Amino acid sequence: QVQLVESGGGAVQVGGSLRLSCAYSGFTLDYYRIGWFRQAPGKNPEGIASTSNDGGPPYYAGSVQGRFTISKDNAKKMVYLQMNDLNGEDAGVYYCATDRTITTQRALGLMLGVPFFASGGQGTQVFVSA
Repeated sequence: QVQLVESGGGAVQVGGSLRLSCAYSGFTLDYYRIGWFRQAPGKNPEGIASTSNDGGPPYYAGSVQGRFTISKDNAKKMVYLQMNDLNGEDAGVYYCATDRTITTQRALGLMLGVPFFASGGQGTQVFVSA
């Protein structure tokens, strides 16, 4: 059974940093990617970063390029999102998702033209204050 569980959100001030964690199970990253989506209030989820599944570099949306870093620990089955220099537009609920289809879930959104699926959890909340 595919599962992804996010953690690490919290409240930070503008310019601060947070590291989000995603524990995954039920598949490997040999063939699939894990990505991070964030959802601001009243908006659709936005795909912001993804691991690579072909040895290439990770993907970053322009809004986080240079500030966020996605990394993975295959042995621990963990994916991380290091977020630096946070601003108000980074606030929202963050979900980790995979391009491995989860048949019991609707796609959270598209990234790199591919649908990504979360496990249906509540994500992890990030608050950024001035």
